[in-house]
Amino acid sequence: MNNLLEQLRTVVGRRHVLTGENETRRFRQGYRYGGGEALAVVRPGTLVEMWRVLQACHKARTVMILQAANTGLTGGSTPVEEGYGRPVIIINTLRLRRLDLVRGATQVIAQPGVTLDQLERTLRPAGREPHSVIGSSCIGASVIGGVCNNSGGSLIRRGPAFTQLALFAQIDAAGELRLVNNLGIELGDTPEAILGRLDEGNFTDADIASPPNLHASDHEYCNHVRDVSAPTPARFNADPRRLYEASGSAGKLAVFALRLDTFAADNQTQVFYIGSNDPGELQAIRRDILSGFSSLPVAGEYMHRDAYDASRRYGKDMYLFIKAFGTDKVPLAFAMKSRFDGISEKLGLGGAISDRLLQFLTALMPEHLPKRMNEFRDRFEHHLMLKMADDGVDEARAYLASRFPSDKGDYFECTDDEGKAAFLNRFSVGGSIVRYRAVHKKTVEDIVALDIALPRNTIDWFETLPEEIRRKIDFTMYCGHFFCHVMHQEYLVKKGEDCDVVKHAILELVTARGAEYPAEHNVGHLYEAADSLKAFYRELDPTNSFNPGIGKTSLNLDWKEAGYYDSAEIA
Repeated sequence: MNNLLEQLRTVVGRRHVLTGENETRRFRQGYRYGGGEALAVVRPGTLVEMWRVLQACHKARTVMILQAANTGLTGGSTPVEEGYGRPVIIINTLRLRRLDLVRGATQVIAQPGVTLDQLERTLRPAGREPHSVIGSSCIGASVIGGVCNNSGGSLIRRGPAFTQLALFAQIDAAGELRLVNNLGIELGDTPEAILGRLDEGNFTDADIASPPNLHASDHEYCNHVRDVSAPTPARFNADPRRLYEASGSAGKLAVFALRLDTFAADNQTQVFYIGSNDPGELQAIRRDILSGFSSLPVAGEYMHRDAYDASRRYGKDMYLFIKAFGTDKVPLAFAMKSRFDGISEKLGLGGAISDRLLQFLTALMPEHLPKRMNEFRDRFEHHLMLKMADDGVDEARAYLASRFPSDKGDYFECTDDEGKAAFLNRFSVGGSIVRYRAVHKKTVEDIVALDIALPRNTIDWFETLPEEIRRKIDFTMYCGHFFCHVMHQEYLVKKGEDCDVVKHAILELVTARGAEYPAEHNVGHLYEAADSLKAFYRELDPTNSFNPGIGKTSLNLDWKEAGYYDSAEIA
């Protein structure tokens, strides 16, 4: 393998081929789950370099794992602990940050390292917005990573991340590595010519075509989500209506660039904060708005009181950091934390020193959430943040005034600061659960994290666990994208309990409710992919060279079920 490493160093430079255990740690270990060994982490600086890296790895018959920010919640962008019987190269794409606005900024061409935060900031002066805004952007998630995982996002009108216009490499059934240009842009005939022009931005709108019946966003979702009588979910990862080449590919292709729609920014927005002790009251609001309003909400985010408390206490540092420095500095903070934890582990101090230290320091700081929100926390178990825009503001204002106050609930109109605080507290909750686990190692075995898509016609949406499951759980967190009926349910399992047993018991209940899972975090290495999704992966990657084992599929070359490959045979 020394020969391969030297080839990779020649392509990208020695400093961008990482092999040390500590320097590769943050690329090998998942943000929340999973991690294994890798021969090297390679960080190409151009698309041409990325193509040459793929050629070298393909010739050496290694496993290739494409990774951007490594923010996935199901371990889908890191190696598996048990290994593959062949060397692993992680190709990290975060240096590939070129972003081109085309067609008057109504579309973009994004390279693999472009983050949601970068896209959002670039579009803002043009009065445009990307598919997703604050949420995944808080932790530096990439645009292409979101599309490859059909990530849903919080914005109701825009649907899951999706495009049919992509440039990617795949290994075909004959074992040949080939570049496929389905961007709809004339760029040349050879891989290096095509990629070189994209590296330089050497194309104009005249080179860009509009292929018939191909789209750069889920243009149907705004109508699809309104059907509150449908017995199927609005969106979920295995939905065949939104699996197309790069979209939903989960690392089974090497994606170089995507062409995506952008969206006109709203002129006026207003956040309404709703609290209730009756989950049925929130469901009635959802159904009334989706089926009866002229304007769809921008977003409608749910938090249970316990999720509010978790984010308030254990997500405080994330909240304060983003408020002070913005989302673009979060990836750097995660990288520094990972390096610190790696050193702590080597010194035998454990890997959670940084979490305990941060938790101690933030506990000393004054209250950070607005007074009216905390008062609603004390009064109400269920919280809904409803964001409306333009004509929808008055529509929601009149509707809510006619409903509240009720016997079980109430609402208030947020100031700008309160609205920002409400959504930032909601999106800090994911990290707060990781922090909870880190500082409660004596009482918590691990996290069972589920994201489920309830049927659109579900009435009794709030989960009630039977006692035999509930007694095995230390803490439960419920939040979600309420109007899409996508719920994030996380269970911190008590020390000594079997997490797999708990997970399967809960999934049986979820299945009985007609839900699909996962909804938007994709299968990673936590969920078994549906048969249709497995077939999609095999079609994209017939030799099983890219990200093997995803969705609990075969880890072996050519999808063989039994291990047979001797890594010593690799040149």
